[in-house]
Amino acid sequence: MTSTPAATLTLSADDARRIALRAQGFLGAPDRRAGVRGVLRHLGSVQLDTISVLARSHELIPYARLGAVGRKKVEDAYWTPGPSGRPHAFEYWSHAACILPVEEWPLFAFRRRAYRSRPHWNHQLADGAYEQVIKQLRAEGPLTATELGGAKNKGEWWDWSDSKIAVERALMHGEVVCTERRGWKRVYDLAERAIPDPLLHDDLDDAECLRRLVRQSGEALGVGTRADIADYHRLKSEQFDAVIEDSGLVPVEVEGWGKPAWADPAALASPPRGRHRTTLLSPFDSLIWERARTERIFGFTHRLEAYVPKPKRVYGYFAMPLLSGGRLLGRVDPAREGSTLVARHASLDTAKAVEPMASALVEAAGWVGCTSVRVEKVTPVELQAPLTAAVKALTA
Repeated sequence: MTSTPAATLTLSADDARRIALRAQGFLGAPDRRAGVRGVLRHLGSVQLDTISVLARSHELIPYARLGAVGRKKVEDAYWTPGPSGRPHAFEYWSHAACILPVEEWPLFAFRRRAYRSRPHWNHQLADGAYEQVIKQLRAEGPLTATELGGAKNKGEWWDWSDSKIAVERALMHGEVVCTERRGWKRVYDLAERAIPDPLLHDDLDDAECLRRLVRQSGEALGVGTRADIADYHRLKSEQFDAVIEDSGLVPVEVEGWGKPAWADPAALASPPRGRHRTTLLSPFDSLIWERARTERIFGFTHRLEAYVPKPKRVYGYFAMPLLSGGRLLGRVDPAREGSTLVARHASLDTAKAVEPMASALVEAAGWVGCTSVRVEKVTPVELQAPLTAAVKALTA
């Protein structure tokens, strides 16, 4: 790290990469005492997604940082209430549908206000339906959409019932909060009952919400461009611009980035050191959320192909990047067949990725309860035998 005459700190590309890895929890000893809740608080946002191959993405996020923490412990850490009966987390729209620490409830007041001021998905709502949902939740306690009267009519995917439209609108507005997922269904409760009073009534104006979210994003990323930091909670560029000077983040230059950047001052206070994690990453991991950032930091192009027609897929349905030694060395498309974890297609950048990929596959297999690993296809083909042999040696 060097200082220019203009007193703007200049970081090498490797400096920035290591700062980002440490900020995201992949460099240095993991904080096992804080556990899954510590990961959530540190990242500020953990994305949810319906796809479950190895496991669901919100399970893969803490696994990638902490290792083989029990999957039930992961769910309990997110959703089991504290001694007060209040949740540790809630679900809301951040980068996408995300689990958020309950402490961040006040920070999304700007978004709740924005949703109240505009139409909601153009869904028509029958008179009294909204009030009925609120009345039912108040009388009966936390409920799923099914328990509120059914989530869907008999039409297509978006043909929601009135009760589903109403409770989702109340969720967006902040009168209702999602406090857990039960069988992948949202469980709704009144915000006045679920959110601690000091947080519920912490009425921040829009500028303060945005300032704190930009600061939190910068801390979670370590260093980032305007697009990187704004994308973390899906803020608009003009929202970022309005608060960046007061956010506490400091401007830096990163060699090779070619764009202005900002960093968390705490991330600059000491050089990143420690053990690198070897693991498979969810495509929805915040380390690789932003495609341009991933290419800039790691020189690695990644695209989720789950929504690509099968004949056009290159790497597979749910290809998971391999992180090892602070680099992205390849990817693997996993599947589970009974007690076997199948590597349908492992794509390795170099022969140096063979041992890390074998280690990551075997660890992941054990985590999800598989007792064997089978390698089906490897690119390049000359690494098929070495990877198969490495996996066999680790599972013998």
